[in-house]
Amino acid sequence: MKHNRFRSIIALLVLGTTIFSACKKSSPVPEPPVTPTPAVTATRAELTKDSIFLYAKELYYWNTTLPTYEAFNPRSFSSNETELYALTQYSSDPSTGKPYEFVNGFAEPKYSFIDYLTTAGKVAALKADVNGTADDYGFSINYQDVNDLRVKYVYGNSPASQQGLTRGCRITSINGRTNLAYSTATVSFLNSALFGGNAAISLTFTDLNNVTKTVTITASTYTVNPILYTNVYTAGTKKVGYLVFNSYTNNTSAALKTVFSNFANQGVSELVIDLRYNGGGYVSTATEMINLAAPASENGNIMYTTYYNSFLQGLTSTQRKASILTHQPLLDGDGKLQPFTTGVNGKYATYADLDYNSTSADNIERFVKSGSLNLSRVYFIVSGSTASASELTINSLSPVMDVKLIGETTYGKPVGFFPIRIDKLDLYIPEFETKNQKGFGGYYAGLKVDKAANEDLTKAWGDETESLLSYALLYAKSGSFVTSGTKTASLKASSTTMPQKLSSTELKSVALSLDQNSFQGMVLRPEKKF
Repeated sequence: MKHNRFRSIIALLVLGTTIFSACKKSSPVPEPPVTPTPAVTATRAELTKDSIFLYAKELYYWNTTLPTYEAFNPRSFSSNETELYALTQYSSDPSTGKPYEFVNGFAEPKYSFIDYLTTAGKVAALKADVNGTADDYGFSINYQDVNDLRVKYVYGNSPASQQGLTRGCRITSINGRTNLAYSTATVSFLNSALFGGNAAISLTFTDLNNVTKTVTITASTYTVNPILYTNVYTAGTKKVGYLVFNSYTNNTSAALKTVFSNFANQGVSELVIDLRYNGGGYVSTATEMINLAAPASENGNIMYTTYYNSFLQGLTSTQRKASILTHQPLLDGDGKLQPFTTGVNGKYATYADLDYNSTSADNIERFVKSGSLNLSRVYFIVSGSTASASELTINSLSPVMDVKLIGETTYGKPVGFFPIRIDKLDLYIPEFETKNQKGFGGYYAGLKVDKAANEDLTKAWGDETESLLSYALLYAKSGSFVTSGTKTASLKASSTTMPQKLSSTELKSVALSLDQNSFQGMVLRPEKKF
């Protein structure tokens, strides 16, 4: 069975929208004119599975490793998710011998996912962390040690925030259950309580003032502000800015500029950007942050280059017209079709009209300094949850200024995507990779830190004694991560019982399980106008 047999089938499945459905939820997305197609005997679900395969075969960054349609047989899979997972396990990273999208202990791809539309059929859900609005409780948790469950962050104006929950609060009861010690069963219980679709959750917690409270938090809609905290510290003779940034949302441009302007007005010369929970988001927002932090001397120089697979880079005119991308309209900034009669379909602009060659100006981002903040050094606080657009920010600034990483090796996601609309879902698969001006990319194992350290969930944002922040302030003051303080008295082993910590692997697993509303990805919004 050849691929061209399915070209007519694709038209039945594509409902004519693209990434702008994720970027602009308030704008209705028009559907393109419907082209009559021959009748088919397959079910709607089977056609969707066909389309997932065919789009991957053409767009997936590692598409050359995928089998033929006959060998893969997409309709044999029990669900779209099982098909997607199977598709992503063919391409192996030579440095590990395992698939690029393999995650130990999880039957889900490391990067790819499917986002289903709302019941209205027009708007993709995407993740609250990147679409600017959320309908949930508004907080996330993790373990300080096996018997100490803590709140790691709370979004302002969220239901959790309104009930007094803050970072550092210790959770002692959830829905009446008091045994919250770490175990697989407990994590499963927490998953159900936080993400099981319940309208409300009951919590008992002790705050940082040692006050115990019992509250009921009801999920509701609120605006996500990814800027969780800002401050300016004096470290020796320097002014050091601190920004906790939780996601590269599409609604934070003005707020970011204000924060950086305030830093400049206060004489900040070194900056700490805390990305420990930031899984990424929109490339455009990352580019804005990079330009706010970068030196003006880099204006006009390459920031990063975007690379697509060899098939997309070498598309001929004939291949463009036959491409299934002709069914993906390239909308303008208002979410409307762009008339383009000389394009491949002769009616409106589509993703088949884009130039995917890495030498194209469309795929080379250059520095354009924004604001007046003049920095000599940037510290990034990172963890295994720091991914994608966060890593793009770090990787783009590393060649052009002094950059220090504190915490844990990052997630490892140098690839990104634009969504593909297929009937009632958006498909997200890695379609491109980015590399900085030195040509460095491919950090699938993550970006390594200059100072390895564990975070302290018992401390509020901005507490100078919080382990990760304290190392940044120490380096700003002394030029070293090594302390030279006086010796402290030793404790007898018999007098102290140290709390049992989770292993690094366990912490990463829990973070993946207990932060399901956190987005991990790098979403590209092509700005091409026709």
